This record gives sequence, structure tokens and C-alpha cells, in this order.
Amino acid sequence: MGLRECLLGLAALTVASKCSYSPEPDQQRTLPPGWVSLGRADPEEELSLTFALRQQNLERLLELVQTVSDPGSPRYGKYLTLEEVAELVRPSSLTLHTVQKWLLAAGARSCHSVTTQDFLTCWLSVRQAELLLSGAEFHRYVGGPSKTRVLRSPHPYRLPKALAPHVDFVGGLHRFPPISSSLKQRPKPQAVGPVGLHLGVTPFVIRKRYNLTAQDVGSGTTNNSQACAQFLEQYFHDSDLAKFMRIFGQSFPHQASVARVVGKQGRGHAGIEASLDVEYLMSAGANISTWVYSSSGRHESQEPFLQWLLLLSNQSVLPHVHTISYGDDEDSLSSTYIQRVNTELMKAATRGLTLLFASGDSGAGCWSVSGSHQFRPSFPASSPYVTTVGGTSFQNPFRITNEVVDYISGGGFSNVFPRPSYQEKAVTQFLSSSPHLPPSSYFNASGRAYPDLAALSDGYWVVSNGMPIPWVSGTSASTPVFGGILSLINEHRILSGRPPLGFLNPRLYQQRGAGLFDVTRGCHASCLNEEVQGEGFCSGPGWDPVTGWGTPNFPALLKTLINP
Repeated sequence: MGLRECLLGLAALTVASKCSYSPEPDQQRTLPPGWVSLGRADPEEELSLTFALRQQNLERLLELVQTVSDPGSPRYGKYLTLEEVAELVRPSSLTLHTVQKWLLAAGARSCHSVTTQDFLTCWLSVRQAELLLSGAEFHRYVGGPSKTRVLRSPHPYRLPKALAPHVDFVGGLHRFPPISSSLKQRPKPQAVGPVGLHLGVTPFVIRKRYNLTAQDVGSGTTNNSQACAQFLEQYFHDSDLAKFMRIFGQSFPHQASVARVVGKQGRGHAGIEASLDVEYLMSAGANISTWVYSSSGRHESQEPFLQWLLLLSNQSVLPHVHTISYGDDEDSLSSTYIQRVNTELMKAATRGLTLLFASGDSGAGCWSVSGSHQFRPSFPASSPYVTTVGGTSFQNPFRITNEVVDYISGGGFSNVFPRPSYQEKAVTQFLSSSPHLPPSSYFNASGRAYPDLAALSDGYWVVSNGMPIPWVSGTSASTPVFGGILSLINEHRILSGRPPLGFLNPRLYQQRGAGLFDVTRGCHASCLNEEVQGEGFCSGPGWDPVTGWGTPNFPALLKTLINP
């Protein structure tokens, strides 16, 4: 079949196999644990799909990420506006025209673009979507503690070959939201020796350990702001935040309500994860305007993380620091999807956003490949364009002491992204000097290594649904804590006429751990909940793939990051 016939087929919405292609041939489509099929969807039921349109000038985008984030560059801190990013990456006129004509012919309605014009979200009936996406067959699924309902296709989809230069992927077909967060509630540890100084991590403990005084809060006079994102039926309650601050926030000035919720807040029970994110971002980054991005995933077929990325591409004014306690296994995602999400993270970096992702709570992770075990990296934690936060515990759980590795702290080496130049020296030094390296077949030593930083992740107090809950643990706790501390540093930078920190990693690795407590004791686990149990990587002097460069010492870190 020739090009002319394929183009005629495109106009008629008939896609012969020789005229079609699969945008995501390596996307995992097995039903994840915890999800149950409810059968075929009603053909007249409506769903939303997001079309990721092919962008332009990606090499130039990469150059700009490097120049605006490198303190040695004359362009350091000269971030792009959303409109400038849009001008750079906007799809070609041919791409926009071709895709819009195709969707219009399919009967898609209520299509909405974003400022950068590289995403298009449309509402269609199931019948229309299955005609449009050859091979797709939509079923309804339910899963997770909140019984989230989604529409997904257990079969691959194909697009007309004429769209290959124009569409990266279609969102809302295959990827299921993870049903469990990285948060865990552990039993109360047994005290050893005399009772220490605390009975669990609170804002007082955080501020004491990381040398924050009562005066280390936002001034309330700048345009500084911070944000966290909540997915998967996770909501926070204003009343929980107010109660948390009444109980734990008496020793420092703070705000007791969020400044803005972007998206829909559900009316159900508060989630422990969402409660923790908001409470510790606002107590570490105290008195700083805080936004919450809420993408529950229940009200439509869309992928919640993808929805969050679309919001970033459609808002001219955004908080400077974002913390996200979300991740998927790298191997569960198509290479097309991962690379495109990575581009979205690059766009955020050019705009001066600091994106902090939790490293995960499965240690090095584990999966079986051809009968042998390998470590299992997490994404977006493994992206070279985010700052990833691992976890630590107190050496004595009841004393504000030195920190050691929290054995659940995620970390390792990407199987997708090569090692970025900014971390070449640190990672090479670790690999050549660590006495406890796992077998080389378990990990990709040349990949992007993570985490970059760490903070306490063990034994937190959280208020959720009106109840104080002790011993909550996970890198979902360490990430908002570090985010709040970076927001305080941004406050000082803004007051002194400097730009916010932006993408932190190039500067962080140049300064080789200055302003941080180096964590040198402990190892994380690998193959948790699998038939093989063992150690992954171990911490040591300097950077390591368990705690990164270490945990914050606020006055020293402020001194390190305040200039230029």
C-alpha cells in the first residue's frame, strides 16, 4: 500500500496494518496487582485521551537547561518564561494541522490544548476512541484502597503511519496509577537504654536536627511559593492541617492553610500521604505560600501524573519548589513515554523550577530478568533533570543524633538515562572506592545515579482525619522536608535580588556536599518482598546511591547556596 492510499485511509479513519505503527511497543500492559477488570466499557461512555504532539528544538532546550542551571554560565539564573518555552518547543504548523484534522474527522469534541501547544486533551466516546486507535479495546478497572476506577485498554493501540512524525504517544490507554504510595507505618521501635529526647519525628525534631531557628521562616513579603502534588485518591483536609499546626507548630511562625488548591479536592477521607506532604512542607518551609496540586484520577480516564505535567505547561506563574512523592518502575513504562516525560522535566528546569522527587521505599528494588535478579530503578526519580531525595533514620530512634541510612531508601542507577556530566566525578569516585558494591550484573554502572540528597524518613507524626498518627515513614516524608528547606533558601535569595535556585543538581554536584551532613553508615535493602533478600548499596564518605550528598544543615546550606 503506497503513501497516497495510506493518506486516504487516514482521512477515512481506516488503518491498514501496513499503514499503521505502534507508538509504544514496549509499554507493559499486564494488569498490576490490586486491580480487577469489570469488563468491557459501554461504547457510549465518554473518556478523555491526551495526545502528546511532537516538539521542536529539543537540542536547544537541552542547551538552555545546562546554561541556566550552571553557576559558571553567564546565563545562570536567567530563566525562560512559559511563553518563551512555548516559542521554543511548539509543534510545527504541519503537526498541529495534521493531528487536528485527524481528530476532527473522528468526531473528537472539547479538545483543549496547553500554552506550549504540545499536548492536546480530547473527549471521545469509547466507540470513537476504539475506531481512532486501531487495536484498542477499553475495559473498566477498579483498584487501590480507595477503589479508583479507570478505563484502560489491555491491548496495544496503533496510529496511522502518517502521524508518526507528529504524535509521540497517546495517554490514558495503558498506564495504571500505582495503588500504594511510598508511605509506610512502622511499629514503634524499642528504646535502648534511657529514654531519649523525643518520641517520634515532629517539626520541632526536624528543626532541631537541621539547625533551623524560630526565625528561619518566610518573611511573608516576597512572591516566594512552594507546592506539593497529590494523586491517587489522596486528599488533605484543612482541619487536619490546622490541628497539626496547633499541636506541633507552636515554636515558630507559620501559616495554617494552603494558599491555593489547583485541581479538584475530593470529599472523602484524607490520605496519610497527602496530609504528610502538606504538613511537613508547610512546617519545614514555614510561613511560605503553599499550593497543592490535586489530581485524584477518579473523575476521568486520564493519568494523574500526566495531568500534573499538563498543568505545568499551562500556567505562567508557578511555585518555585515542587515536591512529588510519586514514582513507577522504569521497566513498567514505554521508552517513548519516559523520554517525553523527561522532556517535560527539562522544560520545567528552563523555567527555574526546583522539582524534588521521592527516591522510593523499596531500597535498590528487584526484578527477575531471564531468571536472574537485577535492581529495579524508579522513574521519575531516575531522571537527570530532577533532584531526588532519599531517606535516613536517627542512629538512636529516640535521640536527635547523627543519621544513618533508612534501609528502605530508594536508590541506584537508571537503565534508561546515561550518567549526566554533572555527576560524573562523584559517581566514578563512589564506584571505585566503595568496599560493598553488589554484583555488577545487578545494576547499570553507567546510568544516571540517584538519589542526590536525603532527609529523615522514619517515625513521623502526622494528623489525618482528625487523628494524630505516629511512626509514619517513607521518602514521602523526607521529600517535602527538604523542599521546605530549599524554599527558605529561595526566600533569602529573592530578598537579596537573586533568582530562585531552579534545577539544583549541577550546582549541588559542583559544591560536593557543602552545607550537608554526610551520612556514612548503613545500607539499603534490595529485593524487598521477593524470594531473594539482601543488601543493595551502602553509604560512605561523599556521594552514594543511598543518601546522595547527605542531609541539610540549614545555616551551612544557606551560606553555600545564597550566592551568586
